[in-house]
Amino acid sequence: MAEGPVFIVRSSDDFASFPPGAVLVARTTNPAWTPLFHAACALVTESGGPLSHGAVTAREMGIPAVMSVRGVLGVLRDGDRVRVDGTRGQVLRLSEVEPSGAEG
Repeated sequence: MAEGPVFIVRSSDDFASFPPGAVLVARTTNPAWTPLFHAACALVTESGGPLSHGAVTAREMGIPAVMSVRGVLGVLRDGDRVRVDGTRGQVLRLSEVEPSGAEG
C-alpha cells in the first residue's frame, strides 16, 4: 500500500516532469516507461491485467499497482492525494485539488 499525489502521464512528453514519490496514473505503460517506476510510489492504469507491463514491472520493483481502473483519467487530477492498495485492487482518493480557476 502507498499514498501520494497523483501525476497523470499521457505520453513520454510528461516523463521529465514526473515528481519523485508520486502515484503514476496512465492509460497504459510499456517498457519505455520503466524509468518512471523508479520514482513512483504506486501505479494506476486504465488498461492492463496481471501480466501487463505495468503490473509485472510494479511487482518487480515492489510498488503497489491497480490495473484496469475504468475512467480513472477522467476522475483523478494531478495533485489529488490517493491511497493505492495493490493487494485489494483499490484506489482511494484522500483529497482533491481545487479545479483551476475555482474561487474559494
